[in-house]
Amino acid sequence: MKFGILQFFSWPERRVPLPTVYARALQRIEIMDRSGYDAVWLTEHHFSDYSVCPSIPVMGAHVAARTKRLRIGAGVTLAAFYHPLRLAEEIALLDILSGGRVNWGAGRGFDQREFRTFKVPINESQERFREAVDIVMRAWASERLSYDGRFFSFDDVEVLPKPLQQPHPPMWVAAGSPEATKWAASAGYSILIGPHGTHVEIGQQWELYRDWLSENGHTIGGREIPTARLLAIAPTDAEAAEIAQDGAKWLLKTYVDPTQLRFGDGDPVRRYIDSVVIHGTADRVADQIARLHEEAHLDYLIGTPLSHETFLAFTDKVLPRLG
Repeated sequence: MKFGILQFFSWPERRVPLPTVYARALQRIEIMDRSGYDAVWLTEHHFSDYSVCPSIPVMGAHVAARTKRLRIGAGVTLAAFYHPLRLAEEIALLDILSGGRVNWGAGRGFDQREFRTFKVPINESQERFREAVDIVMRAWASERLSYDGRFFSFDDVEVLPKPLQQPHPPMWVAAGSPEATKWAASAGYSILIGPHGTHVEIGQQWELYRDWLSENGHTIGGREIPTARLLAIAPTDAEAAEIAQDGAKWLLKTYVDPTQLRFGDGDPVRRYIDSVVIHGTADRVADQIARLHEEAHLDYLIGTPLSHETFLAFTDKVLPRLG
């Protein structure tokens, strides 16, 4: 298995100065660089203290300067809010500055505040996202690029720089619905599976993706399918369950809208604790991950720790056992 960390820049209740949030995150990332992690996956969010990182290329350049071997993942750039040529330039520049360590993940986004504030009609977001991804990939592959789309048109543009990794950095699209999964498979793109589906659902999504790839003349082959899972580790199972509960409440209070993510009926906090968060002692968490590896095709785990103690326990006790 491979392991990464989905690095949020959360500012809960604004208890500390914001620069402290960044400093603590960079300390954690430096630990990752010395440990057995494949990548740190940086999040992009806007207008919320859920995660105060509006620019993955800026943060990624700082991470590149502070690390030696750790890959730098975009988890994810919200492509519907960008001019795609600028996005292609900035990710390519980060790839060069990092010595070819970029993993590019692109997502559509679902936070209503972001769409309202950026004045991007949410009913256009899917088509904007897909057009932007298409343009970025073409910009990296073409010496010069012309394009005539619904939202973006240009003629004979030389997009510089090109990424260091050729033909382009490893690339994934976030797939939070069957429709998005099917579109990615039809285009031959690899997918990122997000942290909010149940353990059963992520296995089903992997299998649907494999089948849809095959229907479109592609194979799953050696594709990595990074899958984000929320983690809570403590000395006892009961303490870990409390961390999981507090984390679920925080997500639902600050960012996650159960109706948008199609949670259905029932208590969403209970859903996270019972079916989404991997929680318990370090040994129990390692056992759960090993089971998901066998039962749900979990070959690349992007861990999302719900406490700093969880991150340290995962690094010291779980990663050496499974990595």
